[in-house]
Parts: sequence; structure tokens; C-alpha cells
Amino acid sequence: MRMQFVKTVSDIFKKDNRVVLLLGDIGVFGFRDLLSDHSDRAYNIGILEQSTISMSSGLALAGLIPIVHTIAPFLVERSLEQIKVDLCYQELGANLVSIGGSYDYAALGCTHHCPADIPTLNEIPNIEIIIPGHPKEFDKLFRQCYDNSSPTYYKLSATNNTQDYDVDFGKNLIIQEKGDIVIIAVGEMLNTVLEATYDLDVTIIYCTTVKPFDVNSIQKFLNKKIVIVEPYYSGSVLTNIIRECNGFSGDVINIGIPNEFINKYGKKCEIDSMIGVDTHSVRKKIMERINEN
Repeated sequence: MRMQFVKTVSDIFKKDNRVVLLLGDIGVFGFRDLLSDHSDRAYNIGILEQSTISMSSGLALAGLIPIVHTIAPFLVERSLEQIKVDLCYQELGANLVSIGGSYDYAALGCTHHCPADIPTLNEIPNIEIIIPGHPKEFDKLFRQCYDNSSPTYYKLSATNNTQDYDVDFGKNLIIQEKGDIVIIAVGEMLNTVLEATYDLDVTIIYCTTVKPFDVNSIQKFLNKKIVIVEPYYSGSVLTNIIRECNGFSGDVINIGIPNEFINKYGKKCEIDSMIGVDTHSVRKKIMERINEN
């Protein structure tokens, strides 16, 4: 997905001279041509994440379109106040593109994990949150949104779904409609859900825009048993459903990353199994849901 990010931004960069790229000492090799050929609009600011966000707000005020890129914990958690005050409070357009998913950098430990980015940003007014599940989906969603004058966060991961879908910003996609169980799969978790339910009669809804959340697409399913599968600390999708559906008290469970520190090292797939978001674990939880009285 990161390679697609470089390709997409490089293409847009050549066509739209309002775009400015700010790197936080990450992605420098990938964007080496832009840094060399467009040194007036592409910068490696270095390990100064808070200042970089503030710079992006100034660029937005000047009528430019900033793109800020570094790994998720540095982009979100280290710069949270600047995102809140400099961008969202002032309603300034900027594209914040992270990499590393929630724990793609599993071997580097907690400092490089960021399962809290979505639930944290979800509580800030005026921000948009996009989680593409495939490189082609990122390309389409970014082109739709990069110049929409809103602060927008893109959560990118090294893991992606095997198939891309015709997604649109702010819209969920109904993959299949069967049975009495409704599963909302966010971003890269769609693959896991499809593998876990290949022989089950369930409704599957694919979400790539967490905020603003497309409540209209699920209105007719709100009286059913709902399972939300998310690649971060669980709860953001349910929170947005509750906000949009006043008085909603549906039958919902969340499957996502447990709200605890991951203190083991290894590969991402090993962490998936350890914390229960691999295909086997997700299927087990869905089967329990189906078999409930």
C-alpha cells in the first residue's frame, strides 16, 4: 500500500502545483525523485512531527494542499494537540497519511505500535478517517478527497485484502446479504472476515470510511445481531453508529485489538494469533455469535 501511496502522490504532484509534501524522516527513499525534482514543494522536515503538523496548517491557510507522512504513532500520538488545534479546530484541509498499521512494526515493540490512532482521532470534531483495504482503494479514495479542504487521516498498513472493491468516500459497500448476522469489516479486516465466513450465511458490509460513517447503508440491519471487526482498539464504528442513530441500543459485539499493551515481539501474523484477530479466532467468535440463544 505504501508503494501505491508514492505512485499516487507523485502523479498528483505533477498535475496539481498546490500540493506540498512534508515527510517526517520516513518515506524519504520512496519519494527521492520528488524531493530532488520538486525541492520547492517536497521537504523532509525530519523528526519534528508536532512542528510539521503546524507547518501544514500554515500551508493550508496559504491555499496549498499539504500531505504529511510518517508512521502512525509519530503522526498521531506525538502530534495530537497540533492535529486538534492547528487543523481540526480551524477546519483546515490537510492529508495525514500514516504507515505501519496498528502493529506492522511488531518487531520494534510498543513505541512503534499505534492501535489507538482511530479511536483517538475519532473523538476530534471535523476530522475524516479513511482506512483503505487495498492499494487501488487508497488510490481512488485519496484522489477523491485530497483537495476537499478537510483534515483527513489515512491509515495504511503493510497488510491488504487480496481483492479491491469499487469503494467511495463516505460509503459502505454491501458485499453480500444473507442470514441474520451482520458483519461490518473495516479496511484490511475484510479478508479475514471473508475467509472466516466462507461457508456461512451472513451479511457482510465493507467499511473504508470510519468518519463520517455511512449509517444509511446499515439502517435496515440495525435490528439484527451485528459484529464489527476492526484493525485497531475496538469501538469507533459503534460510537459513530450511536451518535448518528439517537437511542440506538442494538445487539452488537466488537472484534478488534484488545485495549492492552502488546508486549511480545515477532511477526504481525504471530501477533494477530496471539491477540485473537486471525482468521481462526474471528471465525470462532462469529460462530459463538451465530449459536447464541
